[in-house]
Amino acid sequence: DPEGCVGPLTARADVATYIPIIHGCDKFCTFCIIPYRRGREVSRPVDEIVLEARMLARRGVKEVTLLGQNVDSYGHDLSGSIDLGDLLSAVNEVEELERVRFLTSHPNDMSDHIIDTIAHLDKVCEHVNLPFQAGDDQVLKNMRRGYTNDEYRAKIERIRNRIPNVSMATDLIVGFCGETEEQFERTLEMVRDMKFDKVHAAAYSTRPGTIAARMMEDNVPHEEKQRRLKAITSLQETVLTEINSILEGTTQEILVEGRKRGRWFGRNRNDKLVYFDEDINRSGEMVTVKIERVGPWSLQGTLAV
Repeated sequence: DPEGCVGPLTARADVATYIPIIHGCDKFCTFCIIPYRRGREVSRPVDEIVLEARMLARRGVKEVTLLGQNVDSYGHDLSGSIDLGDLLSAVNEVEELERVRFLTSHPNDMSDHIIDTIAHLDKVCEHVNLPFQAGDDQVLKNMRRGYTNDEYRAKIERIRNRIPNVSMATDLIVGFCGETEEQFERTLEMVRDMKFDKVHAAAYSTRPGTIAARMMEDNVPHEEKQRRLKAITSLQETVLTEINSILEGTTQEILVEGRKRGRWFGRNRNDKLVYFDEDINRSGEMVTVKIERVGPWSLQGTLAV
């Protein structure tokens, strides 16, 4: 969302849902109000989260997403050396669950241990959302993100090297205080080079109470922000058309979440949205779909025989 914060999420029917694992945030990015509204980071105990996952699974939930403003910080305030990797390992053991996801990560806190754990757990999906917010180092500094363009690129490379077939998503903000055209071009360059499977882009808007609202001028015109936003969307559509084209003719394992506009839909492990036709109620089932048509935002196919 415009603050770069996790917004309200709706459970996808009774098939997939969310489990909050950490509340608050310690990062204090200049554009974000979350640390002031929700306080510092507080992790829930592992046993409590696993119990909730087990109860949800017994009610028929097949997929859970472990949720937090910065899930990679999970466990730093708990006794013992516990991190997100340990929690993922524990939730992975819940027998009735088919899939486990997590959202959202911070580049500075995604450790090698977390990356390697994701790679080795059979239920944890090969999909990582890693916001970069801006492609220019000065803008990143103004946002107080704590990393550079090169450091972010190196983290993406490490994730892709260690997790086979991983899909990458990201968040970014255009038109942050003082962002020049040249600086915005570096964000476009990042999107072009990194070839993300999903980009959540938003135009910057001032949030009262944030550091940016108190100390910086929101001086990029609204029309220019919208132009930059459209440029990102257009570029990402081109990138996704290229990425998804290689999936045509393949078979994908889909967790069916429901029905929309007369068609069943679900997602594969890489979080690709897939539609297919079927007369029988398949909600909550794991099915195999042969992909026959691909687009930038979704895939279409038929049940594989």
